[in-house]
Amino acid sequence: MGLRGIEAFSIDSAIKKANLLRENMAKVIIGKPLQIDMTIVCMLARGHLLLEDVPGTGKTTIAKVLARSIEGSFQRIQSTPDLLPADITGTFVYNQKTAEFQFRPGPVFADVVLADEINRATPRTQSALLECMEEYQVTLERTTFKLPPSFMVIATQNPIEFQGTYPLPEAQKDRFLMRLKLGYLDVGEEKRMILEQSMVHPLESIGSVLSTEDVLKLQKTVRGIHVEDDLLDYIVRLVGSTRTDSNIHVGASPRGSLGLYRAGQAIALVRGRDYVIPHDIKEIAESVLAHRMILKPQAGYSNDAVTDLINTLLVKVGPLGDKR
Repeated sequence: MGLRGIEAFSIDSAIKKANLLRENMAKVIIGKPLQIDMTIVCMLARGHLLLEDVPGTGKTTIAKVLARSIEGSFQRIQSTPDLLPADITGTFVYNQKTAEFQFRPGPVFADVVLADEINRATPRTQSALLECMEEYQVTLERTTFKLPPSFMVIATQNPIEFQGTYPLPEAQKDRFLMRLKLGYLDVGEEKRMILEQSMVHPLESIGSVLSTEDVLKLQKTVRGIHVEDDLLDYIVRLVGSTRTDSNIHVGASPRGSLGLYRAGQAIALVRGRDYVIPHDIKEIAESVLAHRMILKPQAGYSNDAVTDLINTLLVKVGPLGDKR
């Protein structure tokens, strides 16, 4: 579902709205300003977010805070091996009073959907999200049901547990605009977190600062952020370099190029500008591209190896306008 018919904010109003959202989320998410910004960027770019980190780092909280901050509906899908596609999308049930089958929507019909531990669901169940994430709709029994226009999936997975899990297929990972890691808090931030949650969780005291209509207007505004033709060339060359590097078995798809372009527009707005600069692309490159790449064995399999390789490509592609 597109943004046709949605009225954009002025750039100044949009920047103020984005700042309000950032400040509201920071009341709950402690010590993670970059992760908050990237979550907002993902939403403004109409993307989906994959949070990959160890338990207890706040992955679920980010999804809840975002939904509450935008006055949006929130649904949680707890992924397990026995979860069925119908448990996600919904199903038709027989109504004895009307003698007809009626559609009963599943949890995917919400503004923010948390797919918790998504890699614990079977591939068949994971694939139920493919149409939802790409086309903002669910098709069952030859009938198509539209999802909310501000629909967003935030999925989590634990990278250190493999028993009872099913790795996400490449087609599924490619549907996520960004992958983020939260990491641990430092000593001071962890003490602050304990004290703030000693009586009541801060999530219970925050309210919404935006409406879902505001979100759609922000998304429309982001689409109008200016990108120079030379910078578009830089984006395409950078993504193209992931397909030709000798250390990469499979590079980023054209969807990665589009994602980098739109996320670049969104982070420019979050940074208070109506135009994109090369630093914006460099700042989001790892989050947008890393999960779309499959490295060859000699390059290693660790996250650090992917990070190092992307940093190498950023240098190799060269500065803006360099056609090497």
